[in-house]
Amino acid sequence: MSVKSIYAGNLPFTTTEDELGNLFAQYGDVYSVKLISDRETGRLRGFGFVEMDEKDCAAAVEALNGYELGGRNLRVNEARPKGF
Repeated sequence: MSVKSIYAGNLPFTTTEDELGNLFAQYGDVYSVKLISDRETGRLRGFGFVEMDEKDCAAAVEALNGYELGGRNLRVNEARPKGF
């Protein structure tokens, strides 16, 4: 089993990890969901990462990039390692 990380951006600030996980779970097994919050305020920063099985990753990216959630069009792509 190979796990890939997917970047999900332009998320509504009200999105929960469960909600995002359920959205991606329509396309395969979700192993983890991490929403990124501001260290100082604790508010969500509008993006996060979803880990899925590599074989399901392309279908999720294809289906959810541009998907409207809470009035915002998501930006979804394969996550790049830090520093790129």
